[in-house]
Amino acid sequence: MGQTVTALAEGWFLALGLSDRPATVLARVAIVIVIVGLSLLSNFLAKKIISTVVRRIVRKSRSRWDDIIYDRGVLNRLSHIAPALVVYFMNPLAFPEIGWVTTAIQRGSIAYMIAMAVLVLDAVLESVNDIYMTNAQQSRQRPIKGYIQLLKILFYIVGLVLVVTTIMDKSPVGILSGIGALSAVLLLVFRDTILGLVAGVQLSSNHMVHIGDWIEMPKYGADGDVIDVTLQTVKVQNWDKTITTIPIYSLVSDSFKNWRGMSESGGRRIKRAINIDMRTVKFCTPEMTDRLKRYPLIRDYVTQRQAEVSAYNAERGLDDADLLSSRRMTNLGTFRAYIAAYLRAHPMINKEMTFLIRHLSPGPTGLPIEIYVFSADKVWANYEGIQADIFDHLLAVIPEFELQVFQQPSGSDIERLVEKSGQ
Repeated sequence: MGQTVTALAEGWFLALGLSDRPATVLARVAIVIVIVGLSLLSNFLAKKIISTVVRRIVRKSRSRWDDIIYDRGVLNRLSHIAPALVVYFMNPLAFPEIGWVTTAIQRGSIAYMIAMAVLVLDAVLESVNDIYMTNAQQSRQRPIKGYIQLLKILFYIVGLVLVVTTIMDKSPVGILSGIGALSAVLLLVFRDTILGLVAGVQLSSNHMVHIGDWIEMPKYGADGDVIDVTLQTVKVQNWDKTITTIPIYSLVSDSFKNWRGMSESGGRRIKRAINIDMRTVKFCTPEMTDRLKRYPLIRDYVTQRQAEVSAYNAERGLDDADLLSSRRMTNLGTFRAYIAAYLRAHPMINKEMTFLIRHLSPGPTGLPIEIYVFSADKVWANYEGIQADIFDHLLAVIPEFELQVFQQPSGSDIERLVEKSGQ
C-alpha cells in the first residue's frame, strides 16, 4: 500500500517532466505534507466537534458533573490523540522502504498517545475531585484531594515507564525490575509522599482536621482556618490573611488545637475576670440593701437573702450587731448575685451550657471575680461585641455596690496623691 502510493506520487511528478531523483524527493515531501495536513485537520475537527456539539449538549444538561468534566478539559485533551492516530497509520505511506524510520515514527506516536492518555486521566481525576467537592459537607469532613494526588503520581510513573519502554522497545517488566533495585532510593525520594499518605489516612479516619476548621499550631505560627488538605501539606489561612503551610504528618506527630468543637457546640466561651479592690469589700448596710431593692434584677435576691440571714440569726439568738458570729450580706456577694441575674436575663448567653460566676485566688492585683459562660453567637465579631457589652455594663454598675475595681496606679492617680499631700 505504501509503495503503491509512493509510486503514484513519483509517477505524477515524472509526468510533469522531473527527473527520477527530484521526483522521488518531492513525492516523499508531498506525502509528508499530506499526512501533517490530515493530522492537523483531524485535530481541528475533533476540537470543533467538542467545542460546538458536545459543548451545546453539556450546557443544556441539568447535571453538574458533565459541566465539570468539560471545563476541566478532559475532552479537549482527548482530541490530541486524533492526530497521533493519523500519523501512526499513515506514516508507512511516506517511507515504505525505510523500515527503521517508519518504526521510529510509530513508536513516537504511541509514546505521544500514552502521554496524552495520562493527561486525560489527570483531568479526569481533577474532575472527580471537583464533583466530590460539590457536596460541601462530605468534602469538608473527608477530603479526597490527597488520594487524588497519589493516584496522579502513580499514573505519571506508569506513563513514564510505558513511554520509555515504547521508545526503547523494551519490556516494562525489565524496567520495573530495575526500579525494584532502587527501592531504597525511591523511599528517600518519596518519603514525604509516603508519610503524607499515612498521615492523611489517619487524619481522615479519625476526623482530626476538616477543611474549614479553625486550628492553632504555634510551632508553625498557624492560627486560622484550614483552606486546603493535600497529600503532603495542610494550608491554613491565618487571621491576618497570611498563609501557613504545615507538613501533613506534623498534625499527627505534633499537637495542635482544633476549635471545631466550639463551632459545633451551642456557644462560644466567655472567660474573663474583674479584679476587685479587696479594701472595698464590706457588709451591706440597711441603706445599701434598700437602695439595691429598687433594681428588678437583684430585688428578689436581696429580699430572699435578708429573710434567710434574719431567720438564721434569730434561730441561734445572734444579734445583727455581732459582726463575728452573725451572718451578714456582703456587697461582693450581692454583686456576684447581680452578675448571675444579669447574665441569666441576657438574650445572647446560652443558659444550657456551663454557667459559672466564681472567686479566683486573691493576689497583688486584687480579688478576681471570674465570669465563665458561653455566648449564643459564635461569630467572632459578634462574640467580641457581646463580651465587651457585658463588661462595660458591669464596670459601670460596680459603684452601686460600693466596690472598686483594682488597677495599677497611673499618672493621674499620683498627681491626685501629690495634690492631697500638698494640701
